[in-house]
Amino acid sequence: MRAVLCHQWGTPDQLVIENIAAREPGAGEVRIRVKAAGVNFPDALMVQGKYQLKPPFPFSPGAEIAGDVISVGDGVTHVRAGDRVVAFCGVGGFAEEVIAPAAATMPMPEKLDYNIAATFTLAYGTAWHAVRDRAALKAGETMLVLGAAGGVGLAAVEIGKAIGARVIAAASSTEKLELCKKHGADVLINYEAEDLREALKRETGGANRSKGVDVVFDPVGGKFAEPAFRSIAWRGRYLVIGFANGEIPALPWNLALLKGASIAGVFWGEFVKREPKANMAGIAEMMGWMGEGKIRPHVSRVYSLDETPLALNDLLARKATGKLVIVP
Repeated sequence: MRAVLCHQWGTPDQLVIENIAAREPGAGEVRIRVKAAGVNFPDALMVQGKYQLKPPFPFSPGAEIAGDVISVGDGVTHVRAGDRVVAFCGVGGFAEEVIAPAAATMPMPEKLDYNIAATFTLAYGTAWHAVRDRAALKAGETMLVLGAAGGVGLAAVEIGKAIGARVIAAASSTEKLELCKKHGADVLINYEAEDLREALKRETGGANRSKGVDVVFDPVGGKFAEPAFRSIAWRGRYLVIGFANGEIPALPWNLALLKGASIAGVFWGEFVKREPKANMAGIAEMMGWMGEGKIRPHVSRVYSLDETPLALNDLLARKATGKLVIVP
């Protein structure tokens, strides 16, 4: 089978495509023919050696896929050969086949498109774990989403609206903000064109507002973290998702004290390992929302397996909106 391989830490352009031997699944594993693979920021970090997970060489990046079951290992009963499935494999997804843990493989609704399904687990799983589980966002509260037009940001916008919150989407261009509006955002802020803190004062300081945002969803980091934190409401929750900006911010801790605020780390991959039942409950809730039309994953571009370096470079250059997909 053909697979994208990383033989050394470096840029996406150093990835190669090779024919490698397929293997049969072991106990608790599922062998899947990949129909589509979602592209995520951790994939790009992993090939550079900048992610917390560092697989042994050579490895194929690609954490989430949708496809058809080829065979299952001992002890696997909830899926069987021929089933359409979505899976979180962690690595190996940018290939024609993948071996995925059965515990992270689930049947896919018959009417769901492979490309859409392949973008669902990591971005929406992360956003659900952050918004629903870590922040316990409630209907009527206000949530600020930084980097709102990215895959995980757009998922947070939709989940916030499904819960019944007021969602403020912040992004770097008018085009990106228009996409956020189509996915339900109530307020749009271009943080490259106006001061983020002043805009948040304007949008949350009125008689019917919360005097700040109840939840900050931050997958970006960098220079926008402090003004967002300074705009948090009493008992607000700041969600640390990641650092797409490339800079890990240093926040003044007195702000948390003065606002009675919480800073919550969000590591969905570890959540899946430690609390699989809670994760599956989240997936089930979101599948229900998808059926009701409350969440609609947005795929902005599809790439071939040979175009994998281009897909990762586009992601790193922040050219992407919503999700990118690789189709072997």
